[in-house]
Amino acid sequence: MVSCKPGRRSITTQTLTARRTGSTWVWISALIIPVLLLAPAIWNGYPLLQYDTGGYLARWYEGYLVPSRSTVFGIYLHYGESSYFWINLGIQALATLWILQLVLRVLGMAQPARLVAISLVLILTTALPWLASMLLTDIFAGLSVLSLFVLVLHGDKISVPEKLLLFVFTAFAGATHSATLAVLLGLCCVGWIVRPLLRGRIAVSGLLQGSLTIVIGAAMLLAANFALSGQLAWTPGGYGVAFGRMMQDGIVARYLRAHCPEQKLKLCPYRDQLPATADDFLWGNSMFNTLGRFKGLDDEMGFIVLHSLAEYPAMQAEAVIVATAQQLIDVATGEGTHGWIPHTYGIIERYMPAQLGPMRAAHQQHWDINFKVINRIHVPVALASMLAVVAILAAGIWRRRLDDITLLAATVSVALLGNAFVCGVISGPHDRYGARMVWIATFVALIAAFRNFADRSGTPEDSFPL
Repeated sequence: MVSCKPGRRSITTQTLTARRTGSTWVWISALIIPVLLLAPAIWNGYPLLQYDTGGYLARWYEGYLVPSRSTVFGIYLHYGESSYFWINLGIQALATLWILQLVLRVLGMAQPARLVAISLVLILTTALPWLASMLLTDIFAGLSVLSLFVLVLHGDKISVPEKLLLFVFTAFAGATHSATLAVLLGLCCVGWIVRPLLRGRIAVSGLLQGSLTIVIGAAMLLAANFALSGQLAWTPGGYGVAFGRMMQDGIVARYLRAHCPEQKLKLCPYRDQLPATADDFLWGNSMFNTLGRFKGLDDEMGFIVLHSLAEYPAMQAEAVIVATAQQLIDVATGEGTHGWIPHTYGIIERYMPAQLGPMRAAHQQHWDINFKVINRIHVPVALASMLAVVAILAAGIWRRRLDDITLLAATVSVALLGNAFVCGVISGPHDRYGARMVWIATFVALIAAFRNFADRSGTPEDSFPL
């Protein structure tokens, strides 16, 4: 009995020490990670801006719908305007930290030191801090995939308040961009399809909750559109964006050459002068402006898109495969985030003149950001991470081991492929669309690496220190 007492005191001391250490790591992660996530914006002296930022900023003020510019995200930005948008960046950083730790927690890897280690690697090697530091919807694309994963597959492991907050976050993320909503919808559809094959690994209640976030997200967007514009309508521009991709692939020119003799289309006089890229057509100084932009050409673009799909199925199929494959490897950080974004500058000058000083003084507006150097790290890491996620999924299927890591790898793989399909086929391949999503592949690869190290060392998962 006497010999047991020192042992008990020793265990108690170790437990208290471990708790103090854990508490220290919790505070470190809570304070340091959000700051590091916002390091690009802090260094810049102002939130990072992008080509599309101005369109979102203007939604509150202009009172009409603009193609591909969510009013939900516009309202979100407006309510952070008085803080020079630092409130928005704070929300984005804290949401990132919350969802990263939530994923680790439901996977049984909730050690704070591990969260710090994984977060640091993501911050140093992926686009994550640049996304969190930017006034753009892109940070919510990857986060929503992870939040949907937790909600659908591990909702029983989180509290009711957390589940409600996660539900609202996922719906909001879907409402910020149609492509994000489409990816989430695709994930839910795949979930319903494979559920009978997974022997109860996916609960019906979880899938219902995940699917309901899509409905609420869509309703949120319709309500915001009605509130700001008086129109109960979806965000416009789908046909125009798809038209641009088909024009870039040569399909529009072929259609016009074949049908202009008998069809009186506005674009017929320009059929031999079409720009080489969709960006040049939609956002450059092209005949698109001359013919009234979306308002003047939307019906005609929709007509050509639908008829081209029917008339050239083989050409369309080839373009879809090429665009999806290209989008998968277009993952460089920083597209559209440089010193020449006149529309965004003009919107800030027109509606937020008080912010002109800090905006113009920022490093971005002086061309001080060198993404070429950054992408020497980001691009190889992104491509290697995608290969690693596919390997993790393939190994799980080969071994018939559908553990949580395999299911997470499957979720991310489907999300990456869906994102590449939706963005590459509809809008055409862009690095921005890949970079905003591919960091979650690095996250999965890091989780698998830490789990594998714990298994090899024989350390119990709940006591492994990193």
